[in-house]
Amino acid sequence: MEREKKRIVVALGHDALGTTLPEQKKAVGRTSKIMADLVQKGYQVVITHSNGPQVGMIHVAMSELSRLHPEYTSAPMSVCSAMSQGYIGYDLQNGIRAELLNRGIYKTVSTILTQVIVDPYDEAFYHPSKIIGRTMDEEDAEREEKKGNFVVETADGYRRIVAAPMPLDIVEIDAIRTLADADQVVIAAGGGGIPVLQQDNNLKGASAVIEKDLAAGKLAEMLDADILLILTYEEKLALLHTDDDVRHEINRISVAQAQKYIEEKQFGIGTKLPKVEAAVNFVKDSTEKEAIITNLSSCEEALSGKTGTIIANS
Repeated sequence: MEREKKRIVVALGHDALGTTLPEQKKAVGRTSKIMADLVQKGYQVVITHSNGPQVGMIHVAMSELSRLHPEYTSAPMSVCSAMSQGYIGYDLQNGIRAELLNRGIYKTVSTILTQVIVDPYDEAFYHPSKIIGRTMDEEDAEREEKKGNFVVETADGYRRIVAAPMPLDIVEIDAIRTLADADQVVIAAGGGGIPVLQQDNNLKGASAVIEKDLAAGKLAEMLDADILLILTYEEKLALLHTDDDVRHEINRISVAQAQKYIEEKQFGIGTKLPKVEAAVNFVKDSTEKEAIITNLSSCEEALSGKTGTIIANS
C-alpha cells in the first residue's frame, strides 16, 4: 500500500544535542521545534542521533566508579551505549512531545532502545579506530591493556580505542516500522545503535561503536524511507582537495559522482566520509529516494532543494 506521507529519517548531529547536560537541554529545545516543523509539514518522522560526548561521559563515569570502588565492575561499551540512548531519547521525546502539543498536534513520541547486529569478523575489530573515554596515564593504560582493551597514545596521555564495524541488521526494526506506519514519531538507533553479535538466539554486546550516519542509512533503507536527512555543522559539504584556495561546495550530485569523490578521498575519514557513504548506500538502487546533508537551521530550505548537498539518481 502506498503511503500518503513521505517518510523521512533524520540523523541529528552534535550541534542538535550539545555536550553537557545543560547544553543538551537547551539544544534539544531548538531541535524539537525543527522536528515538530517536519511533522507539521506532513512528514512521517523517524529520528536517530549522535552520542559521541554523551557515551564518552558515561564511559568515563562508569570507569572511574569501578576504579574507586573495585566491587563495582566497569560497564562495557554496549551498556554505555544503551545508557546514552536512554537519556538522550528521554530529553528528545519529551521536548518534541511538548512542542507538538503546543501546536495542537496529539502524536506519541517514543524512544526505542535499539540493537544493531555487526559481523564478529568485521575487519574493524582487528583495526580499532574510535577513541573513547578519559585521558589516562601510563599506569592506567597498562591496566586497560591487561583487561584486553586497546589503548592509543595521544597528545595528553593515553585513551581507549574501540572498533567501528559496519551495521548489518537492526534487531528492533519491526517495532520501529510499526510505530512509523502508525504515523508516530520514533527515536531509534541512537549513537549508531547498541552493537551486538548474534550467537544462536542470544545477542552479546560488542566492544565497539557504530558510525551513527551509517546506522541512519541502514535504518532509512530498512524502513523504505523516501528521504535520508543527515544533519551536520555545515550548510553544504565541500571538497577536501582542490587546485586553489577556494571552497568548492557540493550542491546536487549523482551517486556516480559521489562515488568518484569518495575514490578521490575528498571527504574526511570519520567525519564527512560516513555521511556520504550512508547517502550513497541509501539512494544507489532508487531513482525516487534522496539523501540530503545540511545543518539543522537549513532543514526547511534543503528539503525544498534550495540548499544543502543532495545525492540522488534523478
